[in-house]
Amino acid sequence: MSSISRLLALMSRLRDPQRGCPWDLQQNFDSIAPYTIEEAYEVADAIERKDLEALRDELGDLLFQVVFHSQMASEQGTFAFDDVVDAICDKMERRHPHVFGDARIDDAEQQTLAWEEQKRRERAATRDSVLDDVPLALPALTRASKLGKRAAQVGFEWADVGGAVDKLQEELGELREEVAAGADPQRMEHEIGDVLFCVVNVCRYLKIDPEKALRLTNAKFERRFRHVERGLKAEGRAPEQATLEEMDRLWDEAKKEE
Repeated sequence: MSSISRLLALMSRLRDPQRGCPWDLQQNFDSIAPYTIEEAYEVADAIERKDLEALRDELGDLLFQVVFHSQMASEQGTFAFDDVVDAICDKMERRHPHVFGDARIDDAEQQTLAWEEQKRRERAATRDSVLDDVPLALPALTRASKLGKRAAQVGFEWADVGGAVDKLQEELGELREEVAAGADPQRMEHEIGDVLFCVVNVCRYLKIDPEKALRLTNAKFERRFRHVERGLKAEGRAPEQATLEEMDRLWDEAKKEE
């Protein structure tokens, strides 16, 4: 029995009405979706940590999610795992005409442009808007980037990154005005959202992944604040017993050590 056949048989057994697992039998697409998203993040985490052993395990967990959804769909008579595989194979062949056809593409940049153009044509045939199939479940920063990218494909963008930076400055100015005026929380929420969307647009022009950039900053903040905690602990104190100036001193110390 091949590895994938073993996995498919295992999944079928878990969902067997008579001999299966009660928890697995209770699940549906909606209940499993959060686990699918979580496993994708764990794959990304293993990659970021450069832990290949963990990556192997996390990829297995993610594959299990694909098999789980396929099994539930098969039970409903809509599609099976083989249909999922056939669909992705067909898509990859369609989107790589330079590999599986006669098209000529010389470098990765040309391939990226061709890939996006093919996707655009496929969407145009079935969608009312270029924004239609940007998943709502994406992290907000990633979805903002995709929305901006889609709009840019039909010409809705600035000529260069300078326009995006200018728009960011404009939104920051509006945020300052709302803060000074003591705007209500709902209004502030909208203004901060505008600022974040503009930051994502700047990232898009600079070819920077906003999610990755923020993860790096999160890690940096955590690293430096832990240094602050260790420094205060060595003095027999906790952060809440220190002044901001004292914590800033340790923070600057951590920056110098990096």
